[in-house]
Amino acid sequence: MQPEHPVTDPSQAAAAGRLAPGAFEALFESVNRSDAPGLVVGVSHRGRVLFRRGYGMACVALGVSNTPATRMRIGSTTKHFTCLAALLLAEDGLLDIDAPVRDHLPELPDLGADPTLRQLMTHTSGVRCYLDLHLLAGGLAVRPVGDVLRNQLRQSSLNFAPGEDILYCNGGYQLLSEVIARTAGMAFERVLRERIFEPMGMHDTESLPDDLTLHRGLATLHLPRPGGGYERGIFPTRETRGEGAMVSTVDDMLKWLAHLRRPTVVGSASTWRQMLQTTRLRNGLPIPYALGLMRHDHRGVEVVHHAGGVIGGCSQMLTVPAHELDIVMMLNGAPLNPMDLAYRIIERVLGPEVLGPEGRKVPAERFRPLVGARYRDRASRMVIEFSDQAGQLALTACNLMPVPLHDTGESIRLGFEDMAAMPIECATTDLPAAGDAAPESLAVKLGGNLRLLDKLPEPPPPNRIAGVALAGRYRSADLAVDAEVTLDGETLTMRVQGDAPAVRYQLQALDADVFAWEMLDLPGPPMKGLLDVHREGGAVRGFHLQTSRTRQLWFARLGGAGRDNG
Repeated sequence: MQPEHPVTDPSQAAAAGRLAPGAFEALFESVNRSDAPGLVVGVSHRGRVLFRRGYGMACVALGVSNTPATRMRIGSTTKHFTCLAALLLAEDGLLDIDAPVRDHLPELPDLGADPTLRQLMTHTSGVRCYLDLHLLAGGLAVRPVGDVLRNQLRQSSLNFAPGEDILYCNGGYQLLSEVIARTAGMAFERVLRERIFEPMGMHDTESLPDDLTLHRGLATLHLPRPGGGYERGIFPTRETRGEGAMVSTVDDMLKWLAHLRRPTVVGSASTWRQMLQTTRLRNGLPIPYALGLMRHDHRGVEVVHHAGGVIGGCSQMLTVPAHELDIVMMLNGAPLNPMDLAYRIIERVLGPEVLGPEGRKVPAERFRPLVGARYRDRASRMVIEFSDQAGQLALTACNLMPVPLHDTGESIRLGFEDMAAMPIECATTDLPAAGDAAPESLAVKLGGNLRLLDKLPEPPPPNRIAGVALAGRYRSADLAVDAEVTLDGETLTMRVQGDAPAVRYQLQALDADVFAWEMLDLPGPPMKGLLDVHREGGAVRGFHLQTSRTRQLWFARLGGAGRDNG
């Protein structure tokens, strides 16, 4: 940890009054209990640890409490460590991160465009997310070792041409991990240990590829059961790597954040400039994602951070570099949002002396005609929906969770930092005011590209009519599964079966050719997405599945093609 700095600005003196003992406890009071999972949290300001505590249980079954020494999974916070490992190999002259991925993994299929290693790091590669493919084909069934790469080798297309869009992708980091291991001539886990953890003195940090093996001091991940109680959270693979395999402690991560702000032990100045350089899409749109790190403004100060999510837990690592404020939270099932909590800690520590006004949200009443309206982009098959969330106008993309929109004055928007997908923006001059009708088409910028989206019907057609043509049997070569869609009155379901246990989906018509779906029988929040029907001559020839991280996954119809009645 860095030595404590003298007081050099009035904000630190003002903060002292706000940071009396007990100032942070109220943020975590709801999980300060002995019958539920919790979290560990650490806060450091100018080299001085302000707060360091565990809440709730590390293991409900054994009655073991969380403490600052508890090790927890940090999920996707791993990603910038993976990028750093690749850049360290580049320092050694062993790797060019602007080289095509297939230069290092020649067995990958030629899909007409070769993404670079850097594009894997910035989520602009177009590679599909292996975790999505796992879940779509087999739910949370733990897949055998080797299945991740086999899935990538089966893919017949990219989500998009490299550099043209951005879509969060664990699959890209899996491929990057394999490149690192092959280039270094050792296991990926050993590369992180020898090149980063050991030099940094992060003795309680390591990369663990699965949730089935028992490890010292590691908290259990907890998923709530609908009827009460918990079940163990287990990631559906035994080969988690650079996309999210690390476990750590708050002390190790606070040490790391101090180094990230002033790197002196690991990585050259050139390496760290690249680590923190945000990206641009091919059309010039700036994206606040660097190499495994997010950088953007929050109330007038820059924050650098990365969250992580695992099955039964999540994390947040954040620093405010200009004020040397570092925050680490690792949760093993507590029902809290660590990003929201991190922002509240920033506000508590820095206060109004430093922070600007809060960002403006969009009152739902301002654009009331949009509430409940759905629009579809035929080119990308994206569907967006507007809703009223506690008086704020929110947007849902691809049938996911609604996210409140930001008001920039000239537009309403969601950025990559809000939903880890392409930025979405609408000019306020193109939106209907209260009292008007929702327009039949809407001009929307998707990833910086202006598109005209068509309004879907209100109300949507009933399943008993729209589902007739869709019912039948299908095959997806990219997933290596068969699917059967069945219609029973208004109930439209799909059963997907490969070499893992079958997965069931519930479908709901949004249009004659567009269906929302969610996965059934899984613990935790359901996986959701869209199904887009493909017709030839009026007959259904197949459909594409869309998720937040996978586009146009093709299912071909088997046997006779279905037609609409009448």
